[in-house]
Amino acid sequence: MDIFIGLMIPFLGTTLGAACVFFMKKELSVPVQRALTGFAAGVMVAASIWSLLIPAMEQSSDKGRLAFLPAAVGFWAGVLFLLLLDHVIPHLHMNAETSEGPKSKLAKTTMMVLAVTLHNIPEGMAVGVVYAGFLSENSAMTLGGALALSLGIAIQNFPEGAIISMPLHAQGKSKSKAFLLGMGSGAVEPVGGLLTILAAGLLVPVMPYLLSFAAGAMLYVVVEELIPEMSVGEHSDIGVLMFSFGFTVMMALDVALG
Repeated sequence: MDIFIGLMIPFLGTTLGAACVFFMKKELSVPVQRALTGFAAGVMVAASIWSLLIPAMEQSSDKGRLAFLPAAVGFWAGVLFLLLLDHVIPHLHMNAETSEGPKSKLAKTTMMVLAVTLHNIPEGMAVGVVYAGFLSENSAMTLGGALALSLGIAIQNFPEGAIISMPLHAQGKSKSKAFLLGMGSGAVEPVGGLLTILAAGLLVPVMPYLLSFAAGAMLYVVVEELIPEMSVGEHSDIGVLMFSFGFTVMMALDVALG
């Protein structure tokens, strides 16, 4: 039951955020979008370090000075995996005029949802692999640490849900459809988490690689998508300040609950 709840918490965050479309009349302003995106980026960076990369190296401590090697290999595998998805899935980032990936006749709103879905894949994998580590009775993984990661991802998913559903409504979608599309963009997280748990259960010896793989994928999203979005337009400090706040929140959660 704890595992099911842990997998669903991030999805709940996206769903609650998407529900903002029913209660807020106007699209989020650019400064607010920057602030929320910066916060999400900070959470993801801290989660990548404390919940994924550090445990990956701790699990490889028997390798001595080469304890970093599995983490480095897995990290690069995660980066290259997201790079591949970025090139084969047509998607459109928020506030962008042209889509990325192969040419497609998909609607603009569909490609916006695909962009967020692509972004959510590594988050689902990250939650799944941490719970898999707990299930394998790995001493570096605790239920509290796994819960901390789930909560951190859920907190940063809340603004993401709002950032996707409200522009969709502003572009002509009904509130109900905008909500469902926003919520649906987060559905990949519990599915990805469950699949990762199932795969990791068979691959316990390579757990350090899986942890760092998720970290690499998440940091790819931060650098390729979130940081540019929080810095777009006129210079502003709000994105950096909220990045720092998100980083601090996730760091505190991981240490306090882990």
